[in-house]
Amino acid sequence: MKKYLESAIDRPRRKSLEERLREHPQLRSRLEQMLDVLENVDGDVVKADEAEQRFIEELRKLGQAALQGWAAGQQAQLEHYWDEREGVSRKEKKNSTGTRASV
Repeated sequence: MKKYLESAIDRPRRKSLEERLREHPQLRSRLEQMLDVLENVDGDVVKADEAEQRFIEELRKLGQAALQGWAAGQQAQLEHYWDEREGVSRKEKKNSTGTRASV
């Protein structure tokens, strides 16, 4: 029990869901759209099948937005890692169009 309390005290405070969603506005938007479907905000869903289809579609869009955000974060971390290393330079566009043809 003592170890559990010590580890809980030593752990950094986890951000709230609201704070985390502020950092990912595309996910926040998708979650709000899912809630709109759930609450039938437009009032045009009568059958459960239709509500299910709409909810599944929003869930797919949420997954796509989440993966796009994840991929962008991974790319940024990778770029940062290589930018910090000495002796590594990014490829740059060449200014030369090549060598002149000999006549």
